[in-house]
Amino acid sequence: MKRLFTLLIFIVSFHFAASAQDEQITRPQTTAPVAGDAVAKGNWIIGASIANIGHNFKSETFTLDINPRAGYFISDNAAIGAQVQLGFVAYDGGEDFRYGLTPFVRYYFPEGAAPTHRWFGEAVVGFAGSSFEDSEGDAIFDAVYGVSAGYAHFVASNVALEGMLNLIRSNANIDVSNDSSTGLSLSLGLQIYLPGSGRTF
Repeated sequence: MKRLFTLLIFIVSFHFAASAQDEQITRPQTTAPVAGDAVAKGNWIIGASIANIGHNFKSETFTLDINPRAGYFISDNAAIGAQVQLGFVAYDGGEDFRYGLTPFVRYYFPEGAAPTHRWFGEAVVGFAGSSFEDSEGDAIFDAVYGVSAGYAHFVASNVALEGMLNLIRSNANIDVSNDSSTGLSLSLGLQIYLPGSGRTF
């Protein structure tokens, strides 16, 4: 009986010790209720998105596009800025470097907004170019323009993960297989929202 009582005390003590340790474990932060403060007038946005990364086994083509950006909120929910288009394509027989600069206008919709996320629309107009010169009728350096729809989910006080659906048009030779490019693409990005002078999130 004494052994049974000792075993019971040991089990109860172990249970309470395990419960105390569970309460001390802090889970990683996956959301932050700051979306309204982050998109306020006078704040800044910096970050980058990966628009295309992959390997086509049929054509033996590897593609990587990275678009760093910076912008300024000219009013609540509205930002202007510019992004740099940097791309690389390696294919059987050579490689292609892509480049460009596209100023953008972005608007965060108050409709459907929540403390932890915002929907937004974006328009870009700029130029793009490529080192690829083997296609007839293409332009090595030409205009690029398009529109995007996106979703920003705030994972920290000033950091958001973004997904965007892009419709981009360019006559510049920015694709190995086409003289001009129009189409849909998906991009994922990480954006940092910096408060303007005298502001905090």
